[in-house]
Amino acid sequence: MTCNLSRKLLIWLTLAAANLVAVKKMGLDMMVNCAACYSRMKMANHAVRTDARMRTKVGYAMGGDYDGSVRVRHFLEVLLEDIGLERIKAAIKKPLGDLKVASYYGCLLVRPAEVMKFDDPENPTSMDELVEAMGGTSLDWPHKVECCGGGLSMTRTDLVLRLSDSILDMAKRAGADCVVVACPMCQVNLDLRQIDIEKQLGRRHDMPILYITQLLGLCMGVAPEELGLGKLMISPDRIVNAMAASSVGKS
Repeated sequence: MTCNLSRKLLIWLTLAAANLVAVKKMGLDMMVNCAACYSRMKMANHAVRTDARMRTKVGYAMGGDYDGSVRVRHFLEVLLEDIGLERIKAAIKKPLGDLKVASYYGCLLVRPAEVMKFDDPENPTSMDELVEAMGGTSLDWPHKVECCGGGLSMTRTDLVLRLSDSILDMAKRAGADCVVVACPMCQVNLDLRQIDIEKQLGRRHDMPILYITQLLGLCMGVAPEELGLGKLMISPDRIVNAMAASSVGKS
């Protein structure tokens, strides 16, 4: 078992490192939109920087050394650090108005804290700041860093349903009109699993799950069809309509 785990660890570290090497050759930082992918890249950097033996194994597997020097950044970091809240506020055409938003970070974006170094591991606020910049109300709720079980979607759907149900239920109890995420895997899980939750657990949440840039795009006046909103399982039409009504009321 230990041998198999070590082999699997080496495989994923090598795959991540190979991507990082390609970026290093171009002299660029790496920007990631998925919390799970972001975690893998940051963990690979950490492993080769802090474990000389693992660095040697990864280098041998790749056929070349990698020193863990590529800067890996999540898209949220780029929005906040490179663009900034003031420029984002200036670009808003349709504020969120009275909409209440639950920002869901999940477990991989912020943990382990010593490796990810992304926001506060227990109470992150980066997405909340963006929601406020969009003119909405960002909710303080206790499940923002709970695991949705996305990595177990194919093997333990029973567990995934319970975890996702708990998150969605808490968002609803907090008064959320929608949930925003920073990971496509979390989005698919929380959006798609609502159908299975209703069928198997008998609970209907009807909670729109939007990627943070979809919500930002709406606020910047991008058409819903250009943002892929029609592909979501839980329709966000009431969010779009509420924003439109709010904009008309203030015009």
